[in-house]
Amino acid sequence: MAPSFSITPLPNSVRIVYDLKVATDQGDSGIADWAPHLLHEGATHPCFVLAGDHRRLLHGSCRRPHHDGPDGLVRADAWLAERRETPEAWPAWLLMTGDQVYADDVAGPLLVVIHSLIDRLGLFDETLEGATVTDSQWLYTSEATYYRREELLPDIKSSADPRERFFGGVRKPVFTSANAHNHLMTFAEVIAMYLLVWSPVPWRLIEVAPPALDEEKAALFHREQAIIERFVQGLPAGARLLAHLPSLMIFDDHDITDDWNLTAEWERTAYGHPFSRRIIGNALLAYLLCQGWGNDPDRLVEPLDAVARLLETADVRDRWLPAKDQDAVIEQLRRFQGWEVQVDGAPRLIMLDTRTRRWRSERSPKRPSGLMDWEALSELQQQILDAPSVVIVSPAPMFGVKLIEVIQKLFTLAGKPLLVDAENWMAHRGAASVMLNIFRHSRTPGHYVILSGDVHYSFAYDIRIRHRREGPRLWQITSSGIKNAFPDTLLDWFDRANRWLYAPRSPLNWFTKRRRMEITPRDPDRAKAGERLWNGSGVGLVELDDQGRPSDIRQLDARGFDVVFPDDKPQR
Repeated sequence: MAPSFSITPLPNSVRIVYDLKVATDQGDSGIADWAPHLLHEGATHPCFVLAGDHRRLLHGSCRRPHHDGPDGLVRADAWLAERRETPEAWPAWLLMTGDQVYADDVAGPLLVVIHSLIDRLGLFDETLEGATVTDSQWLYTSEATYYRREELLPDIKSSADPRERFFGGVRKPVFTSANAHNHLMTFAEVIAMYLLVWSPVPWRLIEVAPPALDEEKAALFHREQAIIERFVQGLPAGARLLAHLPSLMIFDDHDITDDWNLTAEWERTAYGHPFSRRIIGNALLAYLLCQGWGNDPDRLVEPLDAVARLLETADVRDRWLPAKDQDAVIEQLRRFQGWEVQVDGAPRLIMLDTRTRRWRSERSPKRPSGLMDWEALSELQQQILDAPSVVIVSPAPMFGVKLIEVIQKLFTLAGKPLLVDAENWMAHRGAASVMLNIFRHSRTPGHYVILSGDVHYSFAYDIRIRHRREGPRLWQITSSGIKNAFPDTLLDWFDRANRWLYAPRSPLNWFTKRRRMEITPRDPDRAKAGERLWNGSGVGLVELDDQGRPSDIRQLDARGFDVVFPDDKPQR
């Protein structure tokens, strides 16, 4: 007779201590033995808290290891440690809203360590079709492998219109990242990078030996190495935070490559070349294993099984992935629909996939695609019908800085959307219209909180529908980056010009797609001259009341202080 088990749910709002035992020749070894960096000071085990609702959330995006600034995850870990004995104050989730890794922008010292770790762990090799190198081993030893990878990236001869044909066509890279000099290419490279940016342990297995470089690149390597060393010092804190908080993660472009699926032309070019298709697919494979898997394992069973079969068919002895099988799994992932995440609770939490279900422009393949197509937006509306309040995670802000969006539109009209990363919800007429209509629908929630990242600065907007007394209320809350920032002088100029041109009562607002929305920016309490955009690495913290309205919005600045975005108007 099979034994019967009584399953008792874990309690809410209390610290739950846990351990993970590893069998060794000397007996079982616990986390305190093999990963003591995961323990808070004085603790014997890590712990977590299951919140009974979603009313306190940490959120952030854009963690670039070689950005010369502190790591927001280190600040969040210190903040959590201060509340170790008050589990009711712990956030329900750590929401990572995109660009958790930068596959397309890698520091030279980090790439050297990646190659050392690949060799140390015996990670898989692969063949590379359509490249100037034939396989991964050739890539790793190529003269162009450090700071010159743009020479290896696939390029095409574009002749899309008579003007280009008249001038004989223009050679341009398939990938558009301005920092593609060390763009990751192989599956092993991306997997090794994930290990190195989430844990301090792999760094103990290898050493950094500078490669042969010319004088200019050697100087750059030395500068980046100092920044990377400071980043590594903070890795124990970042890993400790993830060991204590439930987390959800969704991709944005840099998790795969810059401008991923920006336009229909970009898609046709990138997926039409075997090498670029493999590079994109390898990053997506690694995302599935290192981020997406933890969001909803049951929903991802099919692609996970396909990856498992791929790894099982690899020649373990020779460490080579079979090219045909690898390409088949990549194609399956490219067509997969189901990356978005929904978590029931109070309020309901939804993370959007704004990358793989795009609304391609009907006017021109060069114009930016909508961030979600009509079908995906219709599914979103069905998910939130009749819910009293909803938290929506959109990697790109649904309501961004209007001046910056106007500049992006001007470059789009000139046929150059790739020059300014022209990705915003208002860039595509159809997607913008459907999204705004969802907010105006009578059966969709009364309160929307939209959490975003992407832009490398932080801000908060209160939003109402004009001329409607009892209409829904919205809050756009953006926290970016965890370890990245906007150029100070340029952001200050944009901020000042936007405040002047698009003040709440400015007539220019009536020329925008969201003219039916009344948008009121919140001023950060540490602003010195009326700034509304906060520039500095950190992690956002939002607390919601029992109706799903923000009662506290702040940025845990990585420099060690809080930036509060107060509400100057009383709640109604």
